[in-house]
Amino acid sequence: MEQELINTSRAALAAFVAWLDQYGELSYDHQSFFAGPVGRAAKSLYYRQRTLGTLAVAPMVFCEAFVPSARMLFGKPQRFPIADAHYASAFAFLAEAEKSNAHYRRAIHFLEVLITTRSPGHAHYCWGYPFDWVTVTGTIKAGTPLITTVLYAYEAFRHVYSLDRDEKWLNIMRSIAEHANADYHDIDTSTDASSCSYTPCPGDLGLVINASAYRACLLTLAAVDLKDDRFLATANRNLRFVLESQNLDGSWYYAVDGARDFVDHFHTCFVLKCLAKIQRATNDSSCSLAIERGVDYYVENLFDDAGLPKPFARRPRMTVYRRELYDYAECVNLALLLREKVPVLDLVLGRVLADLLDRWRKPDGSFRARELRFGWDNTPMHRWAQAQLFRSLCFMFHHATVPARAVLQRKS
Repeated sequence: MEQELINTSRAALAAFVAWLDQYGELSYDHQSFFAGPVGRAAKSLYYRQRTLGTLAVAPMVFCEAFVPSARMLFGKPQRFPIADAHYASAFAFLAEAEKSNAHYRRAIHFLEVLITTRSPGHAHYCWGYPFDWVTVTGTIKAGTPLITTVLYAYEAFRHVYSLDRDEKWLNIMRSIAEHANADYHDIDTSTDASSCSYTPCPGDLGLVINASAYRACLLTLAAVDLKDDRFLATANRNLRFVLESQNLDGSWYYAVDGARDFVDHFHTCFVLKCLAKIQRATNDSSCSLAIERGVDYYVENLFDDAGLPKPFARRPRMTVYRRELYDYAECVNLALLLREKVPVLDLVLGRVLADLLDRWRKPDGSFRARELRFGWDNTPMHRWAQAQLFRSLCFMFHHATVPARAVLQRKS
């Protein structure tokens, strides 16, 4: 990676930290249009009665495409545990790279926030969204644990534990792992494979690929971290489901339920990065072919003619935007995880970073959220995807400056 690009990234990180200090830790969200009572009702109607529902959601879709700042009329700024987990990991990367106790304390701050925002009514540590999430399969109530959030929280506590060896973080990691292992249910898809549910809710039928990939990843890491092989049996069945669900062309649908058969950028990254982490933790050779085929598909189908991330290879519907910050964040993350094994990703990384730092940075230090058909969505949203992008850039800066992880001693 060119030194000039690393230096530019370092300056961007410093500017982002200053912006975060000024802006605060609450934000609007991609789902703000549909998180309030009016938006939820419209979206629910859309899933039940497509014609009437299309008319109901049309004002929100129009605003999303042409007046994105109007989301403040539909929702309110909120705190998002998934963003807090990304920020905790990001500052942990910076603490190591810059040997900074200030960044270490900031990582601790976000862990302490996660402790206070855990989902209520559950024996173990777990997290979800702070809003009622209307989906095609029903409404997921605010605070319902989501395996796709829980993994990031586990990784945040794991990262800081690797720095200071505080047993408090290890105990929380153990609690998260017990939740992931026991509270989600499995749906057998073959003799040695199971899909896991997205939530612990009894009616959740599973079959979402990245949910199973996340649980397999979390439980594999936990088995290694906690020296507890109980977690591997569940992890391996979920991993087999992910591997068996890969299409012949190397892609993965979002779900194998016959309805959500779209292929998009960041969900493809989610699956591949989980496989990469599992392989790194266990040297599991069964992931190698899937990663190779998946990356081939990814590079060939999820970048546009300019070589920049495009949202979909197979669309679920018409979209109102050209490019997505979330795709950039996950592209950087995946490329860093696999670049040593897949050299083409190094070229992808350089091209994507150059565009990101040139066109997506705003004067205040934050990043644009979306490149629309006409103009930009400049609303800063922690979950979508300021936190993810910040973590990816911190990972890159750490990767370039810290050859081997060293334990940062906590200062009194």
